[in-house]
Amino acid sequence: MERIAWLNGDFVPLAEAKVSAQDRGFLFAEGIYEFTAILDGKLVDSAAHLARFENSAAALDLKPPLPAAQIEAIQRELVARNGVREGGVYFQLTGGPAERDFLAASASPTLFMFTQAHNLIDRPVLETGIAVKTIADPRWARRDVKSIMLLGQVLAKREAAAAGAQEAWLVDAAGFVTEGASSSALVVTQEGVLVTRPNSRDILPGCTRKAVLALAERDGVKLEERLFTVAEARAAGEAILTSASNFVLPVTQIDGVAIGDGKPGPIARRLRELYIEAARAG
Repeated sequence: MERIAWLNGDFVPLAEAKVSAQDRGFLFAEGIYEFTAILDGKLVDSAAHLARFENSAAALDLKPPLPAAQIEAIQRELVARNGVREGGVYFQLTGGPAERDFLAASASPTLFMFTQAHNLIDRPVLETGIAVKTIADPRWARRDVKSIMLLGQVLAKREAAAAGAQEAWLVDAAGFVTEGASSSALVVTQEGVLVTRPNSRDILPGCTRKAVLALAERDGVKLEERLFTVAEARAAGEAILTSASNFVLPVTQIDGVAIGDGKPGPIARRLRELYIEAARAG
């Protein structure tokens, strides 16, 4: 089946979607994006992703050409046209085409959306957990903006993969974990407290993480939003990552050190179960 995308007002075959070589996203990485999960053919946490999309756009002074409700309607149509049951919808806004100049402004920002199908529920790593490698955070200072400028994340993931890990956890100059290269980072202390870094310009405000924290609190898990070090993460009872493309995954190894007993822990399993249940109910 031919994949259908949406570009600047039209549904088009993905293979035929074209943007200008002078687009400011291409020349300056002036752009933002979001990825909303699809489960059972429905968007998951869509309102949170659209709100973060608008916040990121405002930070770069980009003006979406359509209101959030219309963007969501197009996404639902893309899901239907592509027949996606599990996966996600990617949407990106860039500065649009203009003469190459740092201060130039385009009259036509580029809005692009497409779907990806992949398995969200049946994941072999749920039985083993995943490994992460800690890496000095190489990114720009405004990490709260979901920028398309992802070179730092690409380099971090390459380094992690070379070490046999499936994700990188980025570390600031003071030795505190910020977040994953494409995920939020959480640990569970030996006393059963779920710990994650508070929102600031240092991290992306994770939509999945926000939903998971609310579910954890409702389920009686004690929460602390504070900084934690790599050493504390390695000594934790459990480690967890959250993201729209993974939901909730247990981390069972950090820098070659087994976390807890080296197996997915009960809080990670419970939070994944609660999140999937809530996503399907929503």
